[in-house]
Amino acid sequence: MGLQFSPTSPTGKWLGFVTAVWVQAISGNNYTFSNYSGALKTLMALTQLQLNNLSVAKDVGKAFGILAGLASDRLPTPVILLIGSVEGVVGYGVQWLVVSRRIQPLPYWAMCIFLCMGGNSTTWMNTAILVTCIRNFRKNRGPVSGILKGYVGLSTAIFTDLCSALFADDPSKFLLMLALIPLVVCMSAIVFLREIPPSSSAAAEDEDDKFFGVVNVLAVIIAIYLLAFDLTGTHGRLFSQVFAVILLVLLASPLAIPIYIWAKNLIRSNSNTADVEREISKPLLIPSKVEAEAMVEKKRPVLGGEHTIFEALSTVDFWILFVSFLCGVGTGLAVMNNLGQMGLALGYSDVSIFVSLTSIWGFFGRILSGSVSEYFIKRAGTPRPIWNAASQILMAVGYITMAMALPGSLYVGSIVVGICYGVRLAVTVPTASELFGLKYYGLIYNILILNLPLGSFLFSGLLAGLLYDAQATETADGGNTCVGGHCYRMVFVVMAIACIIGFGLDVWLSVRTKSIYSKIYATRKSKKSFHGLS
Repeated sequence: MGLQFSPTSPTGKWLGFVTAVWVQAISGNNYTFSNYSGALKTLMALTQLQLNNLSVAKDVGKAFGILAGLASDRLPTPVILLIGSVEGVVGYGVQWLVVSRRIQPLPYWAMCIFLCMGGNSTTWMNTAILVTCIRNFRKNRGPVSGILKGYVGLSTAIFTDLCSALFADDPSKFLLMLALIPLVVCMSAIVFLREIPPSSSAAAEDEDDKFFGVVNVLAVIIAIYLLAFDLTGTHGRLFSQVFAVILLVLLASPLAIPIYIWAKNLIRSNSNTADVEREISKPLLIPSKVEAEAMVEKKRPVLGGEHTIFEALSTVDFWILFVSFLCGVGTGLAVMNNLGQMGLALGYSDVSIFVSLTSIWGFFGRILSGSVSEYFIKRAGTPRPIWNAASQILMAVGYITMAMALPGSLYVGSIVVGICYGVRLAVTVPTASELFGLKYYGLIYNILILNLPLGSFLFSGLLAGLLYDAQATETADGGNTCVGGHCYRMVFVVMAIACIIGFGLDVWLSVRTKSIYSKIYATRKSKKSFHGLS
């Protein structure tokens, strides 16, 4: 029975994955800046450019994610998770002290540092979770990425709706949640999540596929539940408390999978131990055909084999992926960071609905693109980057819609940007591992994530901040404000052009990597045929 609960057992592996899902469900706090940015702007009497640069400081924290990437090859998963959760307590805890007026507002440069720490904390959590889970389930990289990134997208809505339900959208209590909840949740992953050898048999891989389907369904139920709460308007205190309890039960529901595996193995071990012994004696690590080819040619790895960071950076394909990623996530972050001001400019007094819409539809974009892109690789060898290309065109349409500033356009734009931003994240994560290997994946992933602070600086800090301030009028307290559709029109037009450039790059990468995905498809097909014959 002890073996069944060890991290290397199927029960332990899935228990670790469930705790990873929980960590991702609370690690999207970087996307919640709009929920308390108004309080910071008022307390510190900031201009829009100064406020946007605070959000850039938050995203600059992700640039230091390279430290987490380097650590992922040297430190165990629990240590990486502990570093991230403690750093988050400090970063968001100081912001809570300021917004709750327990201390006087700190100097602008000091606030930038603590926002940077809050942003950096999630890179440690995300690196630990993504690297470990993709290595544990390497034959299901698309679904793993989609589910984990999907819950990151949902986390904004989870935090926003829980705060709304329990604390009536109080920004200080919201920041306290951001400081403490990740620390508590990370403790569960510190105990149960470990890197272990992936499934070695076709039967185990088929069972994993079914379990990922179950997790997808549960995640969709949670997303619909959150969406229903957002769309049904203001709720009474009792109703809100009941909503919060049911939400926590739904978040705990994936535990049914490791419990089911444990019960099934317990029954099987009582009836026949021979099958279990034969299963354990099979080799745990079987390199794929692509990995085997890369081992032969060590001097210059082929695309699809294991690359060191310098070998990856010397390829054209890496920089195509990097710049196209910038066009998608950079512009998406600009919208998320400025949703509060965009809503106020168009006359909305409550902008939390737009934050939640972006979060929830971002979830659908992540979870569907992960599974759909994996399905088409297995069925036809379709290059995964083609889904990024599709999302870039749709995102451009979303920006043009918001530029028109018609009634309801911010609702439509929030949904479209959420979906496309989600696709971009969920598809790029497994694509990088398929093109450059898993050995140095933690560092490669965090170099790609440099696009978040870079994109935030270019599109949010400079583009949106400067163009907004050019249209705004000064207020009596030294800040500024702008009302009307013209406030962000040029911002949306420029971002639509950036997405069209990203579309061209993604199509180019799809053409360049077609042979890689054809090999992956052929390898999986031949392996399935072999297991079918045996």
